[in-house]
Amino acid sequence: MKIDMFIDGKWRESLSGGRKDILNPATGEVMASAASGTVEDTKLAIKAARVAFDSGIWSNLSADERANYLYKIADRLEVKAAEIALLETENNGKVIRATTNVDIPATIQIFRYYGDQIKLIKEKSYNREDSSETIITQEPIGVCGLIVPWNFPLMIAAQSIAPALAAGNTVVLKPAEVTPVSAYKLFEIFEEVGLPAGVANLILGPGSKMGNELAESFEVDQVTLTGGTTAGQSILRAAAAGNMKNVTLELGGKSPLIVFDDVDFETAVENAMFGIFHNAGQVCTAASRLLVHETIYGRFVERLAERANKIVIGNGESEVIEMGALTSESHMNEVLQYIKVGIEEGARLVCGGNRITENWLDKGFFVAPTIFADVNSNMRIVKEEIFGPVLVVEKFKDEEEAVQKANDSIYGLAAAVFTEDMDRARRVVSKLRAGITWINSYHLAYIDSPWGGYKQSGIGRSLGVAGLEHFMELKQINIHQKAKPVGWYEN
Repeated sequence: MKIDMFIDGKWRESLSGGRKDILNPATGEVMASAASGTVEDTKLAIKAARVAFDSGIWSNLSADERANYLYKIADRLEVKAAEIALLETENNGKVIRATTNVDIPATIQIFRYYGDQIKLIKEKSYNREDSSETIITQEPIGVCGLIVPWNFPLMIAAQSIAPALAAGNTVVLKPAEVTPVSAYKLFEIFEEVGLPAGVANLILGPGSKMGNELAESFEVDQVTLTGGTTAGQSILRAAAAGNMKNVTLELGGKSPLIVFDDVDFETAVENAMFGIFHNAGQVCTAASRLLVHETIYGRFVERLAERANKIVIGNGESEVIEMGALTSESHMNEVLQYIKVGIEEGARLVCGGNRITENWLDKGFFVAPTIFADVNSNMRIVKEEIFGPVLVVEKFKDEEEAVQKANDSIYGLAAAVFTEDMDRARRVVSKLRAGITWINSYHLAYIDSPWGGYKQSGIGRSLGVAGLEHFMELKQINIHQKAKPVGWYEN
């Protein structure tokens, strides 16, 4: 498969002619060749988006007209759902059941949701005692640079593209360098439905240089990033040094899952497993810190290990596989290094801790489900985001200690509480410094609800109405039917 950039309505290679092999992380084989762009390619895409926005070719369309484009995109995604789900699995390494049943359906739903929501945006009017009127309107921001990660390549791209386009903006999308395939298929659909030239542009290549250009450019009005906290800090600095553009960041997490001793034991174990090993732990909200009440701690850890050792691991294209490969070799090596650090720090390795090379998996990037017990808050594996199938388990004695340990983090993306005492559950959740919380479940997400975190887990929210409003500016219009003298400071 040959993947090129899409700029100003045309497919094109990089100005440098550079290309990059795209690998299937389950097999290590090349599945595509992608254009590898430069800063100059980024500038071309920004210019195309700028011209398109300033022309009004998109922003001047009615909300209904823009919504109809989003509905057509959703319809085409539905037709191609099986094809795109398989490509997402091959490019990312995740299991086909997830791409088929979650990622692609959610992407379709996101486009339809924002098609519906933009039609609900209405101006507000306030009549004043002096017969004047104030009107509050919401308008598109302008050109939006969208930088998306490799763990949910298409779904997270949709979380930015759909509301940005619905609001009347033009966009430049920068997918992760290693997972451009589903974005390429999405832009094929944009071309099929006749999206005007320059409204949506796709650039491919190294994130550090191209993402920085999006953040620094005076021609870009908003930049969004889903990624690590370090990358977010870099984007924030670049945006501030440029034109002080709007910034939306969804960043790292080290999310706690608290288990009290009154839970249904097996159900809690099942949720803890799903919380950390879903998508091989490559989830921003992964429940990577497990806090278990001391009376059930030993038994809980033992049962977790039993279950983890039975997870079916392999090429995600098979329906029987429960956990696939990590998305790249470099990331696999980072995860393995963290496991080494955990052992050196004195944490007890309960299970896993190794790369899997048996059963024909030696060419892929597989790490065994790994659990560390008897950890403490000073350990790097407890403090830092690993973004892989690595769980750290710690005990607590009471509610106060559980909350203290849960909040002892620079992150505040997600958290969960498992207990049958609903008063306690609500009390604990109210004290957790996290933007996404669950009681007796994990990872369940809803498109109509805001998604984002506290502290160093980000700025702003995606999804829901909040995700649309982040791509719009508020304007107040004060109207007097006839001009009158000011009358400076009259008594």
